[in-house]
Amino acid sequence: MSTKKRILSAIQPTGNMHFGNYFGAVQNWVRLQEEYDCVYGVVDYHAMTMPYDPKKLRQNTWEILFNLMAVGVEPNNLFIQSLVPEHAELSWIFNCFCSYGRLSRMTQFKDKSAQSKEKASDDFISAGLFDYPVLQAADILIYKADYVPVGKDQDQHLELTREIAERFNRLVGKEYFVLPETLHTEIPKVMSTADPARKMSKSAGEKHYISVFEEEARIRKQINRAVTDTGDTPTGEMSAGVENLFSLLKAAARMDAYNGLMADYNAGNLKYSDLKGEVAEGLVTLSNQFKANKEDILSRKKEIKGQIKASSAEIRKRAQETVREVKELAGLSNVKF
Repeated sequence: MSTKKRILSAIQPTGNMHFGNYFGAVQNWVRLQEEYDCVYGVVDYHAMTMPYDPKKLRQNTWEILFNLMAVGVEPNNLFIQSLVPEHAELSWIFNCFCSYGRLSRMTQFKDKSAQSKEKASDDFISAGLFDYPVLQAADILIYKADYVPVGKDQDQHLELTREIAERFNRLVGKEYFVLPETLHTEIPKVMSTADPARKMSKSAGEKHYISVFEEEARIRKQINRAVTDTGDTPTGEMSAGVENLFSLLKAAARMDAYNGLMADYNAGNLKYSDLKGEVAEGLVTLSNQFKANKEDILSRKKEIKGQIKASSAEIRKRAQETVREVKELAGLSNVKF
């Protein structure tokens, strides 16, 4: 058996991966594979909580899987959530260990409710959107993860996961579930180059994200148009736009350029055109590498799909064992898998 600590992380199937996803989470997934036992999910159940198109959901699920592999995630670490139905079963059990009041205080529900109303033709807000933090807790605890790499905006959800685990442990009288801890990425939140006060996100519109697999000309265009200084930055402080560009440069591992341009900034003679040029070059270099990887993956699409289905089946065995043990401890009728 592996003595490595276990990592669980997941991503919704939005299809097209942008640099906010990559630098904020997926780049770290790739690095963590060397040190930890990693389980990475594409959580299509979660994608159903917002207005969606069924055909696009399936297409986007496979698209994000191909993208994850193209940037370096190993296929044997990947699973599709809906191929592991035990997530949904454990989520129901966990609903009985989570209060309505606790869920109603989750800040992201308010934000996503507003987004859902914008996308739908009526005021329909699904119960799944309200309840998805419990499914998220099941996603984590079903694999007994030691650590969860998250951005700062997900800390509240991990707190809820720990609370559910503690409540279950108290009921059954033993420390069955590990209380998972956060692993924050070095760049916990990548901001929009068009508006550095907003997180880089597809939901905010095209100008607010840069695709990892974008055409080179468009990447350069978006960086050249990046907001640097809105004029409201206090004297002596780096503006949010410039700080965001430096963060992107560092994330792209162009440290010589980063150090040189930071020295220029501190000396008071930084040229924004130089900074933007280096950021664009860094993103284009990464993008070209990833596009070449993806082209190879798509040429073997049938084989790759078989790999993901096989890895999902193998990872499911861990989930089945956890659910069997949880049902036994919770006093439910059980059938050994």
